[in-house]
Amino acid sequence: MLHGVLLIALFSCAAFWIAETRWVSSLSLSPLIVGIILGMLYANSLRNRLPATWVPGILFCSKRLLRIGIILYGFNLTFQDVVQVGWAALVIDAVIVAGTIYGGIWIGRLLKMDRGIALLTSVGSGICGAAAVLGAEATIHSKPYKTAVAVSTVVIFGTIAMFLYPALYRNGILELDPAQMGLYAGATLHEVAHAVGAGNAMGDEVAGVAVIVKMIRVMMLVPVLLLLGFAIARARARKLQRRGNTAATSDNGSGKVSIPWFAVGFLGVIAFNSFGLLPEGVIAFLKQLDIFLLTMAMTALGAETSIEKFRKAGLKPFILAATLFVWLMGGGYLLARYLAPALM
Repeated sequence: MLHGVLLIALFSCAAFWIAETRWVSSLSLSPLIVGIILGMLYANSLRNRLPATWVPGILFCSKRLLRIGIILYGFNLTFQDVVQVGWAALVIDAVIVAGTIYGGIWIGRLLKMDRGIALLTSVGSGICGAAAVLGAEATIHSKPYKTAVAVSTVVIFGTIAMFLYPALYRNGILELDPAQMGLYAGATLHEVAHAVGAGNAMGDEVAGVAVIVKMIRVMMLVPVLLLLGFAIARARARKLQRRGNTAATSDNGSGKVSIPWFAVGFLGVIAFNSFGLLPEGVIAFLKQLDIFLLTMAMTALGAETSIEKFRKAGLKPFILAATLFVWLMGGGYLLARYLAPALM
């Protein structure tokens, strides 16, 4: 196992170095995204030469380290951040998250696409990009290539939005004041890095609001994962009942709600961080450690993804992501323009 973990760690170190280069940093691509790209390059070149004894280490990174990374992600948030932006951000974020996830699932059914990919793409678009996809993947236990497909859609449309929003704002096309623009950007941009990049391009006043509103969306990952675990448990119970296996349901626990413990841990870390008990230097270290662990998880997922699996998924995931992108831009603008002033 150690060899596989060290291999992924080396790839992750390379991802950090590449992410800091001028060209990549100008695109605001985080080490997580670079990591999954490196992992996919490896999967489609040297993967077959990997000793079988190294595979458990890669799986450890994509499963265990992933959950630890999501828990530590809570050090990016405090409950004080929520109070600072008020009810408008909470309401609009809730509408965006619910509308994106439910709408994405419904559109996925219309497209007759893989349910797992549709769910992961919807959660990633609705909450916080790659980190949300990883959280949902850990809850539904989907195959690595489905996670990679969902992450790729988030990267493409999130990057487009990151450059498009500042251009529309600077040219006066979006008739929003700085506070409304920050709310709009934070409530609709895919990744935290996208919100930071776009916000900084539009000014400090916009950036401050955008990042906080975005982090509130991140907090909504917890109830979404809890509801997702409950829905999966009920679906399994109904499936067994239709087969006449109600006794088996109670014996093997397939109908029980599987609470994602890492989601509860994530919320607990947010609560602890809200008390401000740790020095800023320690918090900064934990944030960097968290990014590295999540980068290792993304790299490991990429290492299990081949081009053939992307071809198997087809164009439908990108059609779904494009439709959700239009909803985020249009629906988010209307909410920020007309609903936010009534709530502020």
